[in-house]
Amino acid sequence: MATAKVYQPDQELETRVKKATERISENLHIVANEPSLAFYRLQEHVRKALPPMVEKRVEVLALRQQLQGRCYDVEYAVTAIKNMEGATKSFENTMELLKNAIFYKQQIKYEEQRRKKAEGGNRDSMYKRLSAHIPTLPEDLTDVVRETASRVESMMSHARHSNAENPKTN
Repeated sequence: MATAKVYQPDQELETRVKKATERISENLHIVANEPSLAFYRLQEHVRKALPPMVEKRVEVLALRQQLQGRCYDVEYAVTAIKNMEGATKSFENTMELLKNAIFYKQQIKYEEQRRKKAEGGNRDSMYKRLSAHIPTLPEDLTDVVRETASRVESMMSHARHSNAENPKTN
């Protein structure tokens, strides 16, 4: 009779085969799921990082617009200052015309006072009357008024001396 061979499993071999198949199965599972896991992580990152990034971008754009507006303001101010420098000559001419106007006004007052004196009017000094108004004038014009007042005073004294030397005949 033929003896049948009975297969006796090798325990060590089975353990090794079982571990190998588990590793292969695990690796296949990882390889099969790896792209989806990566995309999930990317999607999660984008959901968390995108809203603050969009807010910062909007904030940066608003700040850029404000900065650009302020740059235009500064450029406008610089242009205005340069134009003011060009107006210096006009201001100097105006100042000179004011000085002349004050001088002529003082001459007119002098002539009026002289006529009044000739008619028996007031004998006060022209310089005293003018110097009473000096503190009310702007500071820039005070020196001009004093100089003009001294000119008028010298003209008055010259006129008095010439009147004393050459009396008028009516």
